[in-house]
Amino acid sequence: MKASEVVYKPVGLALGAVSGALAGALFKQVWKATGHEEGAPDATDKDRDWREVLAAAAMQGAIFAAVKAAVDRGGASTVHRLTGTWPG
Repeated sequence: MKASEVVYKPVGLALGAVSGALAGALFKQVWKATGHEEGAPDATDKDRDWREVLAAAAMQGAIFAAVKAAVDRGGASTVHRLTGTWPG
């Protein structure tokens, strides 16, 4: 295992927690900005239709993936700058 991988492991774990919280907050803001007064529906919410449930899930998945990729890439770039080796 390379030194950059060892350095990146705890950094990656911390960044994962931060990115999850950030993505959750961003999703709530985007959901509200798209004109929804209530929170995003759960898949088992019988009072919401299929279209709304699937739209919320797709939007949430896209936001989580984009935030995770941005945070992971930023963390890897920082480790590369500090160690001279790209982690992973």
